[in-house]
Parts: sequence; structure tokens; C-alpha cells
Amino acid sequence: MPDNPFEVPDESYLVLRNSLGQRSLWPARLPYPAGWQVEQPATSRARAGEHIERVWPDVRPDVPSAAGTAPAAGTLPALFERVAAEHPHLPAVESESASVPYGELAGRVNRLARRLLAAGLGPGDLVGISVPRGIDQVVAALAVATSGAGYVPLDPGYPTAMLRHMVSDAGLRTLLHTGLPPVDVSGLETIDLASPDPGSHPAEPVTDEDRRRPLRADDTVYVIYTSGSTGTPKGVVIPHAGLAALVAAQRHWIGAGPGDRVLQWASFNFDAGFWDVTLALLSGATLVLTDDRAVLPGEELRRTLIERRVSHAVLPPVALTATDPEGVLPGGVVLSTGDSCTQALVARWAVGRRMFNGYGPTEMTVGVTMAGPVRPGEPVSIGEPWPGNEVRVLDTDLRPCPPGEEGELYLAGEGEALGYLNRPSLTAERFVADPYGLPGRRMYRSGDLGRLGGDGLLYFTGRADRQVKLRGFRVELGGVETALEACEGVRLGAVVVTGEVDSARLVAFVVPGAEPADDFAEALRRRLAERLPAHMVPARVEVTATLPMTSNGKIDRRALERRAAGPAGPPAPVTPASGPVSGAVAPGASALSADPADPVAALCVLAARVLEVPTVEPGDNFFDRGGHSVLAVRLAKAVRDDWGMTLPVRAIFERPTMAELGGLLSAG
Repeated sequence: MPDNPFEVPDESYLVLRNSLGQRSLWPARLPYPAGWQVEQPATSRARAGEHIERVWPDVRPDVPSAAGTAPAAGTLPALFERVAAEHPHLPAVESESASVPYGELAGRVNRLARRLLAAGLGPGDLVGISVPRGIDQVVAALAVATSGAGYVPLDPGYPTAMLRHMVSDAGLRTLLHTGLPPVDVSGLETIDLASPDPGSHPAEPVTDEDRRRPLRADDTVYVIYTSGSTGTPKGVVIPHAGLAALVAAQRHWIGAGPGDRVLQWASFNFDAGFWDVTLALLSGATLVLTDDRAVLPGEELRRTLIERRVSHAVLPPVALTATDPEGVLPGGVVLSTGDSCTQALVARWAVGRRMFNGYGPTEMTVGVTMAGPVRPGEPVSIGEPWPGNEVRVLDTDLRPCPPGEEGELYLAGEGEALGYLNRPSLTAERFVADPYGLPGRRMYRSGDLGRLGGDGLLYFTGRADRQVKLRGFRVELGGVETALEACEGVRLGAVVVTGEVDSARLVAFVVPGAEPADDFAEALRRRLAERLPAHMVPARVEVTATLPMTSNGKIDRRALERRAAGPAGPPAPVTPASGPVSGAVAPGASALSADPADPVAALCVLAARVLEVPTVEPGDNFFDRGGHSVLAVRLAKAVRDDWGMTLPVRAIFERPTMAELGGLLSAG
């Protein structure tokens, strides 16, 4: 059977085409919807994909279309310009050291946009942005959109190979950055936002007369790269068309406006960061900017929310789980999104503030449904669709499931992405002809499972494929496995997820091709860290002679999940004064006395417990051993609970080895 129970094995497919030139992969056994024509008769999926790759060079339209005739008022620059004109003196963005009003921010955006226009950029182009959190990052994104081009975030923390792929795949020829560029810039025009503009560009609003052609609703506003099942990230192309529905949803449920203060929690490299920016800057509220450390889940985030007087925050369940809600967002709004929201989280966070639960993939312009305000003691749904969008619960024959019956969620409407950049075959597979919408329209096959409740609300029930959410990140397990099996010395590999929301982690099981070296597992993690972003690198790699199999010859992933949930190695309790650490303590056991005689040795034991690895040595880097921001919060909490001492989460990032942290504790 296939990994996705909603797939039919060995099925033949048609290739359909609509009037916009979009293609759809369609099961030959089903009647195809109105507004579509058969371009390729029934054939195998592979041959259908090859045909699509030949005839559909780019999912982005290259000529004006019906979608492109929408009024310019729905584009990002038009929406922002209107708000800036209405509230020129209100604070738009606020960092720890500066506050910029809407009028001044609009002027900075327009000057940079005109600089891009002078460089020949405009609608149809893509521009890379590699700028840290802060005002310059916001200016860069808005300026690129104002020029008519689409922006592509390039996280300097990503592996160089991944950044090179993104630059090449997006066909970038211009990069906006501050400081050293994150990739080889040969062949790229670079603009350092920290350097003075050599030209003199006016701050007046940019109009279609200034652009090389009018900005259309189906022009690209941004491309976000997400995890791919083959290990290669894929770029999701988002047009301006869904922004009006996004703003309408924010206004309908959240209601932010002048006087409100919205935290930018999410990285700009993810579409949730776009939600934060638009929630503030398209409503007249203030966008509160911080550095990365100030929003670490736990005490750092709580302190930031209180000290910066944040009234509205969008936080994933992992951050909500790790952060104490006491005194936070009084009378304000918290939106949980990015992963399943539990009743326990609602019980902690819905008291004293309005709480919402949002759902939607990157492919639907940040989101598609909203629930709330949610209340303690009630089932947690994903709510109802945003204005201009629809959610269909369909069975394997694409028939609507009755209320209460589980089906796959198909998403349609204004927020739909154009597809995957340079991946027309994959686009045709995931963005398929819609039998229930207007003729020739598409719907996005999400891969999520859900049901329609008797209360008329939608409920998320899981995934139909092997994609998972890990600390708010979307991860294709197949992509991690592909990267793993590409490493030298690996004959077979499998990756599973274990742990709860705040402790979820990837664990890899590897069958080596020959007798492995003693450091084989850690060497694999290092190699993966060179190819994958940190959230896709397994926290633990276990070397095994064989992988368990099911009766039909497939890897028994449930057995691996049970094995991964167990301790990483045989427990060997070590007291703080016992010298070098030689084993881990079983998860949940107390390893430290109130007054550790040897802080470094004791901290090694505690870190091994938090990381769930057999040993941690004094020279080990916490993050190289599988740590991440949430586990750093847990380590700091354990030091406080077990020792009665304070270890700031920020210090774990600044001094990540056990020897350095132990020295800090000694000094404290």
C-alpha cells in the first residue's frame, strides 16, 4: 500500500489544461471538471509528469490573465500605501533602539523601490533578501514588492549548499543584504542596505507608470522555500491575489489597529513572518521587532512580551507550551498556529485574553481557516474558512465526506499559490482541477486529514503522507531520508518523529554499508548539518544491523517510533562530583544535587538527559549534539529546578559548550 492511504496504486492519469495554461494531473477513472480540456490521454504518472515538464515551462503566468485584471488595490504596495497615508505619524515599526512612523517607513520603502526600478527590476523578477531581523528587513521586503518584483528570503543560517540551490533555482540576479552576503555573489548584483544609497531617489509613492508594466494580482509577492520529499527544497510562489482575503480575515477575527502592538515572532524566512508583518502594517498597528534571542520560547519570550508591551502575538504550540502565560498579553490576542493546538494549551492561554487557532499551509497565502475565540473545556477545531476561501473534505473519489467522516482536506480560493517554482509536474499533482468551484479553477490537495463536525466547524485529524510539523517547521521525512542515504557509508536509513509538542525531535536509524567507525553516527549528523537546515537534522542517529519490517516488506515505522521513544542508551547515573561523565540518566530522573561540586560534569549529565543521548562531554557543543531553542529552554529550566540557579537561555547560545557554561555557573 502507498504511504498515503488516499492514493490509489497503479492508477492512470490524464493531463488537463485550463484557459490560463495551468495543468492538472487527474485520475483517468474519474470524470474531469468543467473548464478543463484533456491535453494528454491516460498514461502513467511518470509519463504524465514528463509531458507536463515539457509543455509548462513556468507556473507563473507570462501574459495578462483573467486573474490579473483584479484591481491594483489588492496588491501589497497598494494596501500598505493606503494605511501609511491614513496614519503617517503613528509608529509603524519599533526595534529596541528606534521607532519609525508610517510616513517615514513609506518614504524609505519608496526610495529603495525606486533604486530597484532604476536597476531594471520589476514585475516578473525575483530578488533575494538576506537581512537580519529588524527595520531594514521590513523595508527590504516592502520595497521589493513595491517595485513589482517578488522577494525570496535567504536565511544566512541555512547551509551554504541549500542557499546556493535557492539562488540558482529562483534565478536571482539581485541580492539585498547587510554585512557579508551568505553565498558566493559572483554573477549577482548586490545592494548593501547598511551602505549609503549612491543615488538620490524620491520618496513619493511608486505607481504603475514608474514600473515597466502595471502590477497585477497574479504577479508574485514572495517565494518561500519549504521542505521537499526528495530532499531538495521547493519554492512556493505566492501572488498578490490572496492578500485582500488575508487582510479581511485578520480584520474579521483579530481586529488589530492603531494603538495595538504586534510581535514579529516568526522568522521572515517562513510565511508566518509575513502574517506578523501584514497583521501590523496593513492595519495601522505597530510591528514590534526584536533579535532572535529575545523571542526564544520560555522566560526570554515572556520577558519580551511584557517589557515591549505586546498586545498581539502569533505563537506556535511549542512556544506556548514552553512559556508561562502569567502577566502576558493582558486583554490582548494570542493566535496558535503551525501545529496542533491542544485543550491543555487552551486551558493555560485562553484565560485573560482572546485566543484563536489558525490553520493553513504555505500554499494558501499563510492560512485558510480560523477558530475562535477558543474557550477552555471545548473541543479545539480549526474553525471555518477565511473570506474568499473554501475547504472541502473529500474521499478517494473526490466526493464530499458527510459530517463526522474523515477525508482529505482540499483547499480552494483567493489565497491559492501559483504553484512550485520550476516544478510544474509537482504543481499539477498538488494543485488539481476543482469539480466544485467555477469552471477551470483549481484546488490545493493539502495532504492533511480532517472532518466536518456536527457544529459546522472543521477538525484536523492528521496527515495522509509522511510530512510532519516539528516545532512549527514543515518537514518531509522522505527528504531527510534522501539526504541521509546520500551520505557515504549509509546503506539504508529511516527517520521518525518522537516526543510531545515541546520535545518533538527527529531520530534517524541507519544500516551501514560496512563496519562503521566509532564516531559514525555523529559524523553523519555533521554531514547532514552541511546539507539541511537545523530543524531537519536528526537529534539522534542510531546505527543498527537491520530495520524492522512489516509483513508486506515495508519498514515498520511504528516499531522505530517505539524504539526512538526509549532511552538513547543504558542509564548510568552519575553524581555531580563523580568526575568525567560516562553515561546518561534515564529521562525524567534527577541527576543533580542542590550544590554541584563539579558544575561542568554535572551539566554534562543534565544536558545528556535533556538531549536524550548517552553521553555529553565538556567540549561538546549543545547544538551540535542535537539541541535547539526549545531544548535550550528545557536545559535552563532544569538548572533552575535542580540547582536553584539561573542559566539564561541566551547564555546557552553565546557559550554553547558544557565547559563554557559550567564556567559561567562557577563564576555565578
